[in-house]
Amino acid sequence: MFDFIKRARLQRQGLSCGRFRRKQLQGELWDILRDHPLVGVGALVVSWLGLLILLRVLSPGLNAATAGSSVFVTAVLITASVHWYLGFQNERRNNSQIVLTFAVIGVQLAITGLVLNYGLQRWGAGFSLMLVPHALAPTLLCMLAGRRLGLFAALYATLLGASLVEDAYALPYVATGLSIGFVAVFASQRVRRRSRLLSCGLYAGLTATLYMVHFGQTYSAMDTGKEMLLLAAPLLCGMVTTMLAGALLPALEAAFHMTTDISWLEQADLNHPLMRRLSIETPGTYHHSLVLANLSEAAAETIGANASMCRVCSYFHDIGKLSKPEYFIENMSPDDNPHDDLTARMSALVLIAHVKDGVDLALKYRLNSRIIDVIEQHHGNSLVYFFYRRALDQKKEILRLVEEEKAREDDVPEVTEEGFRYPGPKPQFKESAIISLADAVEGASRTLGKPTPARVEQMVEDIVRDRILDHQLDECDLTLSELAEIKASFVKTLLSMMHGRVKYPKEPVQQPTETESAISAARRQESSSQSAGKASAA
Repeated sequence: MFDFIKRARLQRQGLSCGRFRRKQLQGELWDILRDHPLVGVGALVVSWLGLLILLRVLSPGLNAATAGSSVFVTAVLITASVHWYLGFQNERRNNSQIVLTFAVIGVQLAITGLVLNYGLQRWGAGFSLMLVPHALAPTLLCMLAGRRLGLFAALYATLLGASLVEDAYALPYVATGLSIGFVAVFASQRVRRRSRLLSCGLYAGLTATLYMVHFGQTYSAMDTGKEMLLLAAPLLCGMVTTMLAGALLPALEAAFHMTTDISWLEQADLNHPLMRRLSIETPGTYHHSLVLANLSEAAAETIGANASMCRVCSYFHDIGKLSKPEYFIENMSPDDNPHDDLTARMSALVLIAHVKDGVDLALKYRLNSRIIDVIEQHHGNSLVYFFYRRALDQKKEILRLVEEEKAREDDVPEVTEEGFRYPGPKPQFKESAIISLADAVEGASRTLGKPTPARVEQMVEDIVRDRILDHQLDECDLTLSELAEIKASFVKTLLSMMHGRVKYPKEPVQQPTETESAISAARRQESSSQSAGKASAA
């Protein structure tokens, strides 16, 4: 809390430059709010009460406050809570997911109440069911948190919304809502462009139009005198719903610190100031990052992880090398190795520092928090083996000199593994683990003289096995079957990048014939005699 006083004292003593490293705004209170299970239960109860109050406010205006609606809504909410805690073990660890899920469902229910209230006064309850934004919550949650949460929202938003309509229309409402919701989830999976949202809305609108025909609501539309507008209303409603979802996405991403595939692709712009600096100041690291992006993206697609996130995080994972680019082998001049003038311990410290320098730059440029996590985790707490071995060799040499009485025992350095390990943490999620493995594989692949399929496969196998034995993958949720698929993807991608080329034969040089040689010699002799004559005349 009073670190600035200590820093000022050290600065006066000449022991500090006065600068301090940026840190992410995290603390114990934030960790408790985000991860503590009791806070999660409280968030679930508050969400439950909020939905009950919302439905209670909407029901009287829609004449849907029947005697059994409260019991029905309570039963649905209890079922949803049990479903959440039994079926979403990973999501329930993050309390913000609870708030997000039920808040989005609440927004859909509020808009549903407004649409039904407006539609009942003009077209009747049956036709109004087709104008409800059934696709809103499923689309939003599918894009923000995945297909499973999208289906969860489609199911319970529809069941809770059924309490807002009269009993005679409850089953048509459930059938329409579930169908449109499931179609929206199917259509909004892996949306990589905002224009795809219009396609999603088109599918949802066509589904609503089919149900309008199925339930005989076309006659209600044709009796109003605005046939063309009302017949196209379900289709337009579906498209407007997904457009509204697209408008809400940036706000929800910012509020809940989540990132969709669309935002990842927007951040994959190679004209970012840091990427432009990488390409100019550290061209070797820049090329390494591009190759790593291809490796990790292909592996992530193989196991169903977030491929877009892997590509973007790979671009930025080594931005810390901008601080001292010449100390990294991919940027090093072949005739000048700065590590020759450093001790092994100092060389290891320079390499290890690029992780903290990368985090500092990422915070300065306000990069996504997931990118910062990958920068911290892509080396885990692995060993800088090359310089660790050099330090052991130097220690052995000094011990030999001590035995020969050519050095003192005080000169013997203390060498421990801990001093040559990265600070960590180890990879905490699948995408981070994929990038960590791909980083090691890409670097090792450059040392292969003749990259045959067998040698590439053995290299990948050795690297992954060493990472497992070093416990670098203990804290992420990769399975052995997924690791096998990742290794196969690495081998396939590396072989496609290292494929050989056909050596085209050179055109044979034609030897001049005897006649051509004689003519050339005569011309050379004639030109030389002419030059001599001009020189004598002068």
